[in-house]
Amino acid sequence: MPRFSIIVPSHGVAGRLSQALDSVLGQSFGDLELIPVCDGPDCPAAEVVAGYAQQDCRVSPVDSPPCAGLSGARNTGLRAATGAYVLFLDGDDLLLPGALSALDARLSETAGVDVLYVEHERMPWWEGESTNPAARLPARAPKGAFAPARLPELTGVQLPAWSAVYRRAFLTEHELTFPDGHFTDLGWGGLTTLAAGRIAVLRRVVVRHRLRRQGSRLNLPGPHQHALLDQVELVLTRAAEQALPEERARALFEQLFAHVLRTASRPERLPFGRRAFFRRAGRLHRRHRPAGFRVPGGSLGVQHRLLAAGAYGAFRALRGANRVATRAAGSVPRPQLVRTRLRYAAALRRPLDPDLAVYCAYWGRGYACNPAAIHAKARELAPHLRSVFLVEAGQEHAMPKDVEYAVIGSHRSWEVLARATYLINNANFAEGVVKRPGSVHLQTQHGTPLKTMGVDQAPYPVVAAQSGSCTGLLGRVDRWDFNLSANRHSTQMWERAFPGTYEHLEYGYPRNDVFCTAGAEDVARVRRELGVAEGSTAVLYAPTHRDHHTGFEPGLDLEAFCEAAGEDVVVLLRAHYFYDRGPAKSRGRVIDVTAHRCAEDVCLAADALVTDYSSIMFDYANLDRPIVVYADDWEVYRETRGVCFDLMAQPPGPVVRTPEELAGVFRDGSYAGPGAAALRAAFRERFCEFDDGRAAERVVRRVLLGEPPEALPPVVPLAQRVPAPAAATLVRS
Repeated sequence: MPRFSIIVPSHGVAGRLSQALDSVLGQSFGDLELIPVCDGPDCPAAEVVAGYAQQDCRVSPVDSPPCAGLSGARNTGLRAATGAYVLFLDGDDLLLPGALSALDARLSETAGVDVLYVEHERMPWWEGESTNPAARLPARAPKGAFAPARLPELTGVQLPAWSAVYRRAFLTEHELTFPDGHFTDLGWGGLTTLAAGRIAVLRRVVVRHRLRRQGSRLNLPGPHQHALLDQVELVLTRAAEQALPEERARALFEQLFAHVLRTASRPERLPFGRRAFFRRAGRLHRRHRPAGFRVPGGSLGVQHRLLAAGAYGAFRALRGANRVATRAAGSVPRPQLVRTRLRYAAALRRPLDPDLAVYCAYWGRGYACNPAAIHAKARELAPHLRSVFLVEAGQEHAMPKDVEYAVIGSHRSWEVLARATYLINNANFAEGVVKRPGSVHLQTQHGTPLKTMGVDQAPYPVVAAQSGSCTGLLGRVDRWDFNLSANRHSTQMWERAFPGTYEHLEYGYPRNDVFCTAGAEDVARVRRELGVAEGSTAVLYAPTHRDHHTGFEPGLDLEAFCEAAGEDVVVLLRAHYFYDRGPAKSRGRVIDVTAHRCAEDVCLAADALVTDYSSIMFDYANLDRPIVVYADDWEVYRETRGVCFDLMAQPPGPVVRTPEELAGVFRDGSYAGPGAAALRAAFRERFCEFDDGRAAERVVRRVLLGEPPEALPPVVPLAQRVPAPAAATLVRS
């Protein structure tokens, strides 16, 4: 029997789950079993957990359906637990170093307590200064084990489930499980403290609770707020059955109704049924008020009296008087409306146009990437929609003649932004754009992340200085309703990099549909357009942008590479889109395709890809053609930009460090050999998960036509897809 069973629900936290699991498995005290609870074998967290289970026999994952909620997940973990003591850890929290050793020592000292309460720290999502809200109670606790009556204030309802350790035999004996519904920690805390015969405290922070940027879901408005009273009634009914001593009953009552009054005094949490909530709370107050209970002084005491009397009108008036100043401050016009053009402000007062969609790609570079692919599919599946592309001044030439557009910053651009129901972007709209009720914002992204993104860039000074304010970024993130992913890796990284309340759409990237739908004629046409001679082996060289460079530096003598790699080799040079403003500078066997509008066409034309750390490798892998990683400065890039996985350990093909090594793999053919194919196959399994040629259709049907997820085309398995053929394949056949 292990000393500890540690239960970790994982719903909605796949991006941070590995950090939580590492914090457990990295403990110096190793006598434990770790029980991650997944939503099912196909959920985003399951892949993360499976890797840990393969590497460590102490990891024993179990499944609990999402409909069972947090309480169901924890109860499933409890049923699987075999340890002497049980701990709960949220999937985005951390068990601090040395925690289990300290718990083991304290449990040995206190010999068989039912519950050991511990301290925890609350860490802001931006990792600012932490607080220790549980420190006050342990500071007054007796030194050893004690009966709960000796510290009546320790009722359990003020502490989350992960701020205590529970003897499993005690839980089994009293048949204790987490109550169904919301606010389950409150019910659990009350029931366990009421059942406990001996308790103790550990005056040490054990868990780091990482607050979510969007706050606790329990603080959001909605009908779930009424479930608070279910938990209060459950605990008070159990307390009444036990005939608690007066001091314990009073402390429990006061703490439970502190939660109730906090919700009742925030009408924004109860958009419906406020009066019903208040009346039910009043009945509970009158029924369970302990004998001799004296209401507190001040405003809190007045609230208790009004609640007990059922005086909803007077209670609301009292709370309204206290909120006058807040309401007055909230009536000031939002700064963004002052900053934007007057035409935009006027247009915001007009109703949304239900058939208007506004698109933008790469801050207005033109008709490109996922927005362009979605736009094209919308013309087919949703022809009733009027679509307007936003384009930067001077880039109008990058727009097809049959696509309506507006120049960014013009009166017309602000007007369509104000009236559009659908707003689709692969970067972000300007900060002045208002998220109107009823509008739908889709963030399509424009690559799979290898480098750090969003708030994850904060530890890297060069990047953070160029990226600007996190506050501004997160204000833009708050407008997103949907965020597109091409693979589960991306979903997990977006969750960390862009914390928000949006819904992930794991549909694939629409821009990559062409890799499964294009044919031999399309490949030949693009090669002719780009000037690739028949019979040539076209190598696409696409290096990424480096934040520590001030301009484009190719990092490779491409003409020398062509000479060394073989007589039939030509290079298609595509610099990062930051450097696509000038005219093409092709010479010899090097064809500059940086300014070519469509990156997907360039990929179709290439027989192989050479890149360093550009996300184009993830897209190109859908073609199942050779990829070589030219990593001449990996250590520098990793330290200055930050990365979210080790590309050197999981590359899509051979990794070379010098120009000589690069030319060598092309001369001897190993760039396309069996070893390279095996690396590419593993890479495709991980990163080409949803790119099956029907991503745009799924997006249009779900976002623009409102079809339910179950009605969308299922993802075609990787083994059944037929990528567009390479030109070299056509020649050989």
